[in-house]
Amino acid sequence: MTLQELLDTLPNYSKDFRLNLPGLLQQSELTPQQAWGTLVASAFASRNAELLRTVIQEAAPHINEQVIEATKAAAAIMGMNNIFYRFQHLIEKEKYSEMPARLRMQALRNHGVDQTDFELWCTAVSAINGCGKCLVAHERVVLEKGISEEAVLAAVRIASVVHGLAVVLDAETALKTQPATA
Repeated sequence: MTLQELLDTLPNYSKDFRLNLPGLLQQSELTPQQAWGTLVASAFASRNAELLRTVIQEAAPHINEQVIEATKAAAAIMGMNNIFYRFQHLIEKEKYSEMPARLRMQALRNHGVDQTDFELWCTAVSAINGCGKCLVAHERVVLEKGISEEAVLAAVRIASVVHGLAVVLDAETALKTQPATA
């Protein structure tokens, strides 16, 4: 199934996704690798199997397998880090922030793609996962590496639409498999 075919299956209440997603991949603030990588990382983080399969298939002509693997690594490592650092942030006890994480995070350095792109994908995934501490850290890194605030926002736009699309797909699947009772 293509991404457009998937979008065409959406119910009317979610037509904004059909309108938003295609244009988001054409944003001039992002390189094709940044845009397609953000799409894949966001689909991975959003956890909808149908969307993830469709996005990876659609992205394959635009980014190579090494980039796809790096986007998965960004989503995976942020899946762990966002929980850990969000806990530190939300618990509001300085002691937790002073203690070592003692988590292996080799994916942050051993991914084989441009570090700026990887950090941008980490930013997008952190937005999906709602980790303010990671958002601040990764946004700071991409800005220091020369990415503009407009590009950061463009990536977060992709992440927000992909996550919303996953929510709709999950909800519609649940409604089909579990009929509502009165």
